[in-house]
Amino acid sequence: MVVSVKRDLYGNGRLVKASDLSLGPRQCMPSSQSTATSVIFQQGLQDCGNTLQMTSDWLIYSTNLTYSPTPSRNSPIIRTNSAVILIRCYYLRHGNVSSNAIKPTWIPFSSTISVEERLSFSLKLMNDDWSAPQTSTVFTLGDIFHIEASVDTTNHVPMKIFVDSCVATLSPDATSSPRYEIITQNGCLLDGKQEDSSSAFRSPRPTPDRLQFTVDAFRFVGSDNSMIYITCNLRAVAENQVPDPMNKACSFSKSTNLWTAMEGTSGICSCCDSMTCATAGQSRRFGSLYPGHSRIGKREADPVKHWLLLQEHKVTTLGPLLVISTEQSQARTVTPLSSLVQLWVVVAFVSLSLVILTIFGIVGKRPFKLHCRKAGLK
Repeated sequence: MVVSVKRDLYGNGRLVKASDLSLGPRQCMPSSQSTATSVIFQQGLQDCGNTLQMTSDWLIYSTNLTYSPTPSRNSPIIRTNSAVILIRCYYLRHGNVSSNAIKPTWIPFSSTISVEERLSFSLKLMNDDWSAPQTSTVFTLGDIFHIEASVDTTNHVPMKIFVDSCVATLSPDATSSPRYEIITQNGCLLDGKQEDSSSAFRSPRPTPDRLQFTVDAFRFVGSDNSMIYITCNLRAVAENQVPDPMNKACSFSKSTNLWTAMEGTSGICSCCDSMTCATAGQSRRFGSLYPGHSRIGKREADPVKHWLLLQEHKVTTLGPLLVISTEQSQARTVTPLSSLVQLWVVVAFVSLSLVILTIFGIVGKRPFKLHCRKAGLK
């Protein structure tokens, strides 16, 4: 990846210092190829903490260019704003790399290979009508994140995707602090219980290999602007998987004050408040297997391990998403409008004053003329 940054970053004639620019979460510094007018970064696609997202058509490497201005020597002030610029590199996926010349003669072997191929998971932002990926990653308070989780099953048996958990942080490290749990307990959209939230799973699913949900934009306390990363644990299971406490998508309904399931009965969501979904799911799934283990082979003595073999997990991170406070957004748009309104008020006041003066002038002259005529004066 080669990134060339003009030192006149804001186009105002003030050149930024190369040392104030960095690339990616690991803050890679510019290369020695930088010039007096441009700052050059030359890094590997997987360096600097860059993230990889895979869709059915593209490999997308994402990173961000960060500008953090520092004061001049012996000066306590700065005159420019900091900035974070999202950078994405798109590479076409050119289909299956397997050779078409190889024709397996044993059909069961072919089926086994298909099942064991690794799945490709994706987590992306969608536009308001879910018709295409969202291009902007800048939001204001009051906006809504439209998030879609998907799994590519092109070279795989049909699968269904679930979102087990999602957590928001200020860095790509999902274990960092502060952190905010959005989804927990194998598909309980916990954020929807907040008084000022309308977050929910979108029903019905578009397809079994896609799952969509909305989250109201937020920022962390103590920061006017929040650069948010959302890390989710995605899981794919067999397409015919029956919804249960460990395979569910539950939203909280404020009208009924109850959890509701996107699929299956609402009873599978009753564990969301008690935080016992894993225990409830395992007991329901494996309760009939424990007495004598009649359906578990020698190598499958542990039913939990046996269940894990039938699915795949992937931890995927979405971001960074820049959330700007509503006050700052209004300050940029309302201030010019307020000035215009004030100008029109002044113009209207002056115009009204002239009309009033004209009317009084006309009315004032007529009584004077009448008085003169009655008195016989000219």
